Amino acid sequence: MTDEPRNAYQPTSVTPPGSTLADLLDERGIRQNELAVRMDVTPKFINELIAGKASISPTTALSLERALELPAGFWLARDAHYQAYRARLAEEAQLAEQREWLKELPLKDMIYFGWIKKRDSGPERVAECLRYFGVASESAWREQYVNRVLGSAAYRMSAKVRQQQGAIAAWLRQGEIEASRRECSAFSRDALLSALQKARALTLESNPDRFIPALDSLFAECGVVVAFVRAPKGCPASGAVRWISPEKALVQLSLRYKTNDSLWFTFFHECAHILLHRKKLLFLEGAGMSGAEEEEANELARDTLVPSDQWSNFRAGPLTEGYIRAFATALGVHPGIVLGRLNKEKLVPWNKLTHLKVRYAWKDSD
Repeated sequence: MTDEPRNAYQPTSVTPPGSTLADLLDERGIRQNELAVRMDVTPKFINELIAGKASISPTTALSLERALELPAGFWLARDAHYQAYRARLAEEAQLAEQREWLKELPLKDMIYFGWIKKRDSGPERVAECLRYFGVASESAWREQYVNRVLGSAAYRMSAKVRQQQGAIAAWLRQGEIEASRRECSAFSRDALLSALQKARALTLESNPDRFIPALDSLFAECGVVVAFVRAPKGCPASGAVRWISPEKALVQLSLRYKTNDSLWFTFFHECAHILLHRKKLLFLEGAGMSGAEEEEANELARDTLVPSDQWSNFRAGPLTEGYIRAFATALGVHPGIVLGRLNKEKLVPWNKLTHLKVRYAWKDSD
């Protein structure tokens, strides 16, 4: 189904060009057998032509032009119109058979976020979602996104997550779309290591309108696209990392936990996967992932944000607000980062000193 304007005229029925041919023969008193002789074809072919069972080729159109003195272009245009109508009917029937698939997708959020357009009929909604994922059919979607993309996740997903794979796939697809629009240099491991050290200073910036463009620019030079993508209902992921091409990695963040300590830890964690682990894997955070590779990424993220030798001395001190702020200033990171690690290690309760963290919220769509 093509993406026609909403007010484009779509005829409810189109007769085959054979009906025009039959009318013309009646007007001129020409029998089908006679036309077959004139065109040097079999009577059966003329019968199939009139019944709409045979299409009009350029050769047939020229023969009709000579026999009936109507331009070949007329017959070809008439046939093209009819074949397009038949193809549209066939496609609508095929799309209608796939409407159940829509129940697996977070359609309401996909429309609200502006990922897809709102469509009126079931077949139109199916076609819109197929366009979004860049696939020809539901079965192609399952092969590409369920079997290949989600199937490449580093660890086995829980049953609950498997039930949410339509929402996860929609979120991951939006990351792909954003990555395809971004220009970046070829991946460089050394450049990424350097960029991560520079990114620590960006944690001091509380305003996303300032630190997100800085992240984009800094990591594009390393071959890494950073995409903030709002998660639809049913997608439990806080972040993901995958390779879009051999020289282009994607770090995708959903801002699921809405605080700067979670955001920055997730970001450094995803970058750690790029540095430490295989290119072929998808690491999907917050979706039941666990294991040695996750712990390795956790450790590298922690130590990059707060070096372990300095942390050991700090955690033994009086964990007051002033002490936390002073330590963060000495490290060159936001105090919310330090508090988040203290929370994680159960040295400070989650409900204490919460004002040290920055909270974020997605802007509502227009």
